Amino acid sequence: MKAIAFLFPGQGSQAVGMGQDLFQEYDFVREIFDAADDIAGARISQYCFKGPMETLTETVNLQPAVTAVNLACLAAIQRAGITCGFSAGHSLGEYSALASAGVVSMADTLRLVFKRGMLMHRESLKHKGAMSAIVGLAIEAVDALVKTGRQTGVVSVANHNSEQQIVITGAPEAVAAVSEAAKSQGARAIPLRVSGAWHSDLIKGAEKEFIAFLDTFRFDSPANTVIHNVTADRSDDGKEIQRLMALQLCSPVRWYDTIRRLVFEKVEMFVEVGPGKVLTGLLKKSVPADYAHTVFNISNMKTLEALVSELS
Repeated sequence: MKAIAFLFPGQGSQAVGMGQDLFQEYDFVREIFDAADDIAGARISQYCFKGPMETLTETVNLQPAVTAVNLACLAAIQRAGITCGFSAGHSLGEYSALASAGVVSMADTLRLVFKRGMLMHRESLKHKGAMSAIVGLAIEAVDALVKTGRQTGVVSVANHNSEQQIVITGAPEAVAAVSEAAKSQGARAIPLRVSGAWHSDLIKGAEKEFIAFLDTFRFDSPANTVIHNVTADRSDDGKEIQRLMALQLCSPVRWYDTIRRLVFEKVEMFVEVGPGKVLTGLLKKSVPADYAHTVFNISNMKTLEALVSELS
């Protein structure tokens, strides 16, 4: 049996039309989207299928929308009898990874991400933020630039996505200053179209309320190994996982270390479960060239059938 890891995308993977053919095919997928609509009190399913993109991309809609598609793809895979030994999710996607490991139920996953999106949106309206992708420098170099950049304002590392692709986050002036400093060292700095400074102290005002909300949920021990954003490590304790998810809100996403950990665990098949191919692109930059593995993206009926065919 191959060692399989399910990888779940987060914000930035959305596209109008996502999840629609699975919705049309399966009753259990319709139930997931109905739950997302009910929990959010909004037409999340319609934003996924018909847009408009501006409405879909609002954080308060986007978090339950991407999660609903992730969970729909996951449910379809599980219905086909395919299971995994490892799960990981990028930022928002980590909640879907918890669902795949049975740490929280699908309905509770949607409740958690809707609250998370609401709180993040609220804080982004209070504190104007920016994010930028720095490409071409190692994490140590970016950390040093960020440390200097804090003289200008709030700035930190949001995502260590691949060895030399690192996203910074914070106040617009500070992010701009660090971006310019990175360019002076030969890197590229790409401003990201976001509505807030995610994974930064500028949304720390959401932390206390979110911790209180997390405390109202039961987190079970995982049925498979989840590699967490905050530690790039596993935990078998539900309460500890709950603590890590509270920290995740304002902490860096250690995605590069997560993928390296999955390679260390000898994962042979990586399956991106959800919309887009963002995580597949990062895999290509992070998995050693001589490491034997296969990659699948499951976002619709056609890709689901390809995976089932491969494993049958």
